[in-house]
Amino acid sequence: MLSELYIENLAVIEKANISFTAGLNIFTGETGAGKSILINGINAVLGQRVTKDIVRTGAEKAVISAMFTDVGKDVKDCLGRIGIECEDGQLFLTREIRSDGGSVARVNSRSINVSALREIGDLLVNIHGQHDNQILLAPEKHITILDAYSDAEPLIEDYQQAFKELQLTAKQISKLKAESDRKAYRISELEETVAEIEALKITEGEDEKIREELDISKNAVAISEAMFYSEEILSGDDDTSGVSELIADAKDRLAQYTDIFPSLSVLVERLDSCGIEVSDIASELQSRRDKLNVDPKRFDFLNSRSDELRKICKKYGPELSDVLRTLEESKQELAQLSDSDESLAKLNEHKNELLGIVSVKAKKLSEHRSEASKRFVSQVTQELEFLNMPKVKLVVEQKTGKLTINGMDQIEFLISANVGEEPRPIARIASGGELSRIMLALKNVIAEKDAVATLIFDEIDTGVSGRAALKIGQKLKQISKLRQVLCVTHLAQIAVTAENHLLIEKNIVGDRTVTSVTPLAPEDRKFEIARIMSGEDPTELMLQNAQSLIDSAAQLT
Repeated sequence: MLSELYIENLAVIEKANISFTAGLNIFTGETGAGKSILINGINAVLGQRVTKDIVRTGAEKAVISAMFTDVGKDVKDCLGRIGIECEDGQLFLTREIRSDGGSVARVNSRSINVSALREIGDLLVNIHGQHDNQILLAPEKHITILDAYSDAEPLIEDYQQAFKELQLTAKQISKLKAESDRKAYRISELEETVAEIEALKITEGEDEKIREELDISKNAVAISEAMFYSEEILSGDDDTSGVSELIADAKDRLAQYTDIFPSLSVLVERLDSCGIEVSDIASELQSRRDKLNVDPKRFDFLNSRSDELRKICKKYGPELSDVLRTLEESKQELAQLSDSDESLAKLNEHKNELLGIVSVKAKKLSEHRSEASKRFVSQVTQELEFLNMPKVKLVVEQKTGKLTINGMDQIEFLISANVGEEPRPIARIASGGELSRIMLALKNVIAEKDAVATLIFDEIDTGVSGRAALKIGQKLKQISKLRQVLCVTHLAQIAVTAENHLLIEKNIVGDRTVTSVTPLAPEDRKFEIARIMSGEDPTELMLQNAQSLIDSAAQLT
């Protein structure tokens, strides 16, 4: 429960330290005294969105701190997930809002981000304000209320997981279909590229080999003459001795003296090797010269092939290796695009499977809601009877339609305010006072399903008076037996039910407006109740009536 709230420099509240009890805590005060600011402060320390305008004029920052005691297992588990211990069940939340718009949040003196603070705050306090009544006027919100009551979260999570997978698959199918025209053009383009390159039957390095052969063919006469001249030098002719014969002659002359001058043997052997090498070169020259005859047809082919390779390199190159890489990449992309047809077929098959699974889960969820609706109507009807609305008939209209993220159901609450009238949408029937009581009934029924220990009602009495107001007070008192309740009210019938009555007052101190929050002693409380009932300066009779109303409320259980 919320034990203490400290507020500093929040709008017109300069400083306030407020203690709360475990039961029913009621706030009263004149219009404009600052009751809404108090609720804004609680919202801020629970991690809700605030603006820098909330900081008191002239102050650097606003500070709101809250102490919670006896926090439940859900809160402790949440704290454990973010690494914060809470062994003694005490929890301190702090929120600082700077005048420049910055914000700092702390839990047990440890800094955390505001989203984490909000997650913790949602488990600690449930706040109902006037704007919450608008939920009843929005039929699309009714399914959320029913699901919160029916403990449908596990079924919803299971359904939504399958539904999201179905959505993803449908998007993939749409994407593939949208690309079909572009794909057809691309396939045609790739097939043309592959056919054009494959038709040439290119081999790696072929352009280099052709270039070499062409260079030889173009210079065949000069090469042949050089080879003939070199061969003649090495081998000689009929009139002239060649290098080979001269080496042999030199070797023979030196060999005669190897016995006398042994070191010549090495030179003789080297000359012998030179002679063999020279003779071999001369023979190779002759052989290659004989083969150098250029075939005109071969020469034409080489020129033609060279032109083909040059053109294909210009289109897909610049190098022949680039052309071959383009061929391989085009083949791979063609294979992938061809596979996409198969992928589309598989995705459609998977979508149909998922559609069946999602439909089954949606039906299960729908059946769960249908069963829960009966219990929901029964419990809310009992609450409405207690709140002086015995003739109101509540109906949960459940229609099934297309699959959405929430299942196959459309849920809307209908009411019949008078006997014999057909149930109609709440927005067309209910008055402001009826909306407040219906919302209170729903809150009370749903509160039994959750572990939130503190409920805050901000002006739940809107549009209500007389006996209906008294009933609301009794209901709040009843709820406070199970939950801590904080309530802002303008009605004496509700205020008298308080176990802890807090007065919010606005005064002028110096040249500044200051709002204070004061717990009321029994005598002061009597004056406040009389003021609410009759205005300022209550008479003795008014005070007696106020005390009588307080005494009657004290008898409530």
